[in-house]
Amino acid sequence: MPDARRSSFTVALLATPAAMAGTIYGYYDMLACTRRDWSLLHSGDLVHSPFNLMVVSRDGLPFVNFNGVRVTPDASLEDCPQPDIVCISDMLEAPWADMATLYGPEIEWLRKAWQGGATLGSACSGALLLAQTGLLDGLEATSHWAFCDYLAKAHPRTRWSPERTLVVTGPDQRLMMAGSGTSWYMLGLALIARFVSPKEAMQVARVMLLSSTEVSSVAYSSLTRGVKQEDPLIERCQVWAADNYRVESPVSQLVALSGLPERTFKRRFTLATGMSPMEYIHTLRLEEAKQQLETTDLPVEAVAVEVGYQDASFFNRLFRRKVHLTPAGYRRRFGALSKQLQLVSSGPAVMPPRLPPGAGSH
Repeated sequence: MPDARRSSFTVALLATPAAMAGTIYGYYDMLACTRRDWSLLHSGDLVHSPFNLMVVSRDGLPFVNFNGVRVTPDASLEDCPQPDIVCISDMLEAPWADMATLYGPEIEWLRKAWQGGATLGSACSGALLLAQTGLLDGLEATSHWAFCDYLAKAHPRTRWSPERTLVVTGPDQRLMMAGSGTSWYMLGLALIARFVSPKEAMQVARVMLLSSTEVSSVAYSSLTRGVKQEDPLIERCQVWAADNYRVESPVSQLVALSGLPERTFKRRFTLATGMSPMEYIHTLRLEEAKQQLETTDLPVEAVAVEVGYQDASFFNRLFRRKVHLTPAGYRRRFGALSKQLQLVSSGPAVMPPRLPPGAGSH
């Protein structure tokens, strides 16, 4: 399991001529934006991702992949430092390809990385390469639906489940596999949840509009996004509001805290934040409501009370107007993902949602 005291982790993104550049650099973008983009949207501060990312290949030299995309690795397998995480992207190889002959150096390097304590992850057909290490023997695994029948014959000691979008298994849960197609992003979120936190994984999901179902982009947004204020008095009021938005008559208390006449305060607050004081309080309450809907099983009416609304009907109407989903609908969309990331971060094997009917057929 990751050491929670560590502030950074080395990630090796394994690149081969058959690897999909979109997945390699998709992982790069997702992990690079962890913590950084959320902070930039909310405070204007540019902070670094906890992941140190390296694209690695057999010899470290630039190459053009199967789709004609030029890939420029950062290091060779030999020069890559011991990684904490290795990501194997999907690969354009036939299910019956002789992976042991084609990728002998990569397979040996993966075994060495594993022995050094790395977490190994594969996306889609990248399971062809991971399976060759022998590390999946006796375990459950997943891959693209078109590959699992072959993999079951080639590696009969592994239990292949094409309907699974994510499998987390092995000693210390250090083997993580995403299933068909674009489910690779679930592996990325799982890695963020495991090595950083489920909360920050959900932040990445919201910044990048990641979900298992189609939904308006407004539902992903953070209502409290914005940059730091240049007005110290208003900034002090914002700090107070962040801890006290549940109280009755919060705007009156903000006016008292400011020491300004009410009309002057409201005009100055709106100028600094782009919102009236009451609108600002609503955004804080609704953002907290999102968190509670994602992470708890409290009834919607109880969530309303928790964030400062005694009238559940008003809360429902306001939530739907601002988020473009009802509170119950938001919980259905994001609650399962949040709980899954919580499970990944704590270590036990994950039982993710199954693919929609027909998604695993051909």
